[in-house]
Amino acid sequence: MISVDQYLNTTYEPDRDYVDGQIVERNMGEREHSELQAELIIYLSRLRNQLGFHIFPEQRVQVLPTRFRIPDICVVVGPRPTTPIFVEPPFLCIEILSRDDRYQDTREKIEDYRNFGVKYVWVIDPKTRRADIYGPIRLLTTTTDILRTRDPDIAISLAELYQSME
Repeated sequence: MISVDQYLNTTYEPDRDYVDGQIVERNMGEREHSELQAELIIYLSRLRNQLGFHIFPEQRVQVLPTRFRIPDICVVVGPRPTTPIFVEPPFLCIEILSRDDRYQDTREKIEDYRNFGVKYVWVIDPKTRRADIYGPIRLLTTTTDILRTRDPDIAISLAELYQSME
């Protein structure tokens, strides 16, 4: 058990989540995870000026006073945040599953994001090439085709993402 202050004043390589006094290692992705993360950032970058959002890979987000999560990618609509750690909910948090991710741990992250007020959470599984899209209240859909948000309207074809990786 360590304090929030200790967590915030320690450098971790790679960075780690902090959950109620415990440092939680994040499973680092392998090649497919990394490529998918890069392709998503590239795709989102093409839309950011037009739709008015900012993209942040592996950004600390304080979801509760004693919980800090680090989504693979988060998207913030509106002005660029000025704080080093986000204390306001991003519009979208994206988690790309790694081989060693456990279902219960992923569910807990999703609930943290949704309870914090994140409007959309995408959980993408590179192994099955499927994604779950969560809204603020519930799972909206499981998809193999289009990742979506509304206001701003983002639509990304999973097939195109995977095709660009081949």
